[in-house]
Amino acid sequence: MPGWLAAAAFAATQSMPVAPAAELTGLNPAQLFALAERARANGRPRDAQTLLEALTTDPDPEIRAEARFRLAGLLEAQGRRAEAATLLRRILDEKPDAARVRVELARLLTAMGDTGAAARELRQAQAAGLPPDIARIVDQFRTALRSRAPIGATFEIAIAPDSNVNRATGRQTLDTGLFPIELSPDARARSGIGVAPSGQLYLRLPLSSRLSVLPRLSGSARLYEEDSFNDIQIEPKIGLEHQGADGSRVTLSGGHDWRWFGGSIFSRARSVTIDWLRPIGRRGQLTASAGTSWARFPRNSGQDGTGHQISATYEFAVSARAGAALTLSGARQEARDPGFASWSGGLSALYFHQLGRASLFGSAAIRRLAGDGPLFIFPQPRREWFLRGVVGGTFRQLSVRGFAPVVRVVAERNISTVGLFDYRRLAVEAGLSRTF
Repeated sequence: MPGWLAAAAFAATQSMPVAPAAELTGLNPAQLFALAERARANGRPRDAQTLLEALTTDPDPEIRAEARFRLAGLLEAQGRRAEAATLLRRILDEKPDAARVRVELARLLTAMGDTGAAARELRQAQAAGLPPDIARIVDQFRTALRSRAPIGATFEIAIAPDSNVNRATGRQTLDTGLFPIELSPDARARSGIGVAPSGQLYLRLPLSSRLSVLPRLSGSARLYEEDSFNDIQIEPKIGLEHQGADGSRVTLSGGHDWRWFGGSIFSRARSVTIDWLRPIGRRGQLTASAGTSWARFPRNSGQDGTGHQISATYEFAVSARAGAALTLSGARQEARDPGFASWSGGLSALYFHQLGRASLFGSAAIRRLAGDGPLFIFPQPRREWFLRGVVGGTFRQLSVRGFAPVVRVVAERNISTVGLFDYRRLAVEAGLSRTF
């Protein structure tokens, strides 16, 4: 054993009724694990933590993994779940096929309230193939997963340089078919660097073994030095969820949505949504959603109207390190002014891959929109193709107190028959993210 590791063992055990210091030199990892377990059993978690932390840097990957696994259990017992989850992820970074560790991470994520991530870990575990005993545990856990009563939150804050903060055209003049009109500077594309906080707080309150109430509060913002482009959104919701015997679930929810742009209210909306989730085999999950919203736009009552949305998403594990999702969606937006009424439909795809301690992801989306009638003084209805691509990553090796750095690059192109809505956008988001 390296000398520094022996020294760590010696320092950690000075308060323990164990062998004299001379007998501690030359201890092997098995003996250090035994000392750590004795310290834990005797009510000395700090001593146990010191020993296990020393073992997490051992050159043998099996010893590192075992030390991290035991240390995660020690930290969870102290209520330090986020730190425990980070240690389990570090094991999976080196050993993506460690089924027991992935199942333990899923359990811990469920206790933290992140059941979606927990279910994803289980799918990744099953994609890698499981021994029969672990497979039975996973099946039991998947059945129980949705019946927990967690409380949880997510938070992210990022610096966001943006080439087009108002998603506006870059043209100075527009041709209406009769005469050109000149756009004011605020109506054209403006670049800026903003701060982008976002977050969500959620609860799961069980009414019975299969029925739960789900309150949720989410919000996001884009804040710039020039506050006329500030964009703030808040959405409280409450839902009722029923858990099926086959692991499926149905959730009926309703809520409000407020959005402010440039310091004043931009829209108010009420919504009702029904979601259906069903596991597909051991590696996939299908989610279908349908909703209706009633929106009011104080700045332009011509946009007031009812919206209807439907979508279906299939998410599946490709391997122990990778997963993907495909989404098909459609929407009908009614409005007082036919120029703002439209039909739209889209397709999007997501892929993510664990590469060491980094989670890399990419997504692409395409949407077609067709307006009911001409808008303003433009001679023809809106016909648009919207394209969006995102690439990025979360880099856990740089985490600080549970906050992991995240970087995204976003590119958008909206091709429209109405020049006012024809635009390009490139943005970068670099910040910190954490699940509580």
